[in-house]
Amino acid sequence: MLTRVAVLALPGVAPFELGVLCEVFGTARQGLPAYDFSVCSPDGKPVRTSSGFEITPHADLRPLARAHLVAVPAHPLDSVVPEPALAALRAAHARGAYVSSVCSGAFVLGEAGLLDGRRCTTHWLHADALAARFPLADVQPNALYVEDGKLLTSAGTAAGIDACLHLVRREHGSAVATKLARRMVVPPHRDGGQAQYIEAPIPKTACGPALEPLLEWLAANLHEPVTVADLAARVHLAPRTFARHFVAETGTTPHDWLTGQRVLLARRLLEDTDLGIDAVASRAGFGNAATLRHHFTRRVGATPHTYRTTFRDRAEMAGAGLG
Repeated sequence: MLTRVAVLALPGVAPFELGVLCEVFGTARQGLPAYDFSVCSPDGKPVRTSSGFEITPHADLRPLARAHLVAVPAHPLDSVVPEPALAALRAAHARGAYVSSVCSGAFVLGEAGLLDGRRCTTHWLHADALAARFPLADVQPNALYVEDGKLLTSAGTAAGIDACLHLVRREHGSAVATKLARRMVVPPHRDGGQAQYIEAPIPKTACGPALEPLLEWLAANLHEPVTVADLAARVHLAPRTFARHFVAETGTTPHDWLTGQRVLLARRLLEDTDLGIDAVASRAGFGNAATLRHHFTRRVGATPHTYRTTFRDRAEMAGAGLG
């Protein structure tokens, strides 16, 4: 269970990205998980931020040795990372802790050798530089965040919120992540990638209506069997034209977006109801248990049955005061 979080702050740390980690893991909220949270600098001394003011950390590198999550917010790309800090990141990863980065914090993980052979991301402005500096990394420039085992990297600024909520969802369940998102007044889950935010995106034509009404209808009717042709007809576009506009506006394909929403609904049903797997599959729009298991396991990393058992056990432990 994720209960101890350590954040590595180096000179030039970005206040917003640091604040994201403090907001999600360092702020006590009634009815939500509480974390043993530490902001750490290599020597425990104050660190000057990119905005010019200083922050006083909780500690030096020692909390990194026992944290369940070690997170690195954004820093200047040319940050000089002391070897003890890099060694602490490598040690955390080796013992099975989550290691994450926000925005350009991915470069620090790269300096530690943690990106070699792994999928990762960073802000779209820095994606080429990350790939050039660490050629063994598999940089995904369009992703809001990328999870590769216990390594979690996120894109620029607010994408760090998405990655943190994803980790909360994985560790504590959808209900907790949604409740936390509501407290923070942010969406519990955003689909699509950084293509939505890159300057000079794919141009929209006058015949291409905004897809928000269609997305709202889909989210409310996930149980309905639909095809791309069906969706295109609802917005009066040819299927190929519709598919292009969907990717331009959401950063992902209609099938991938719909599958992601259906998996999220299945997670909530598995956590909050006693419905059988076949009924969950039907409610979530997968049609049958086999299709649900296929997509659920690929996206979540566990079968529906294992997922339900895991989160019910955690709920019982929390109710007994053991969480």
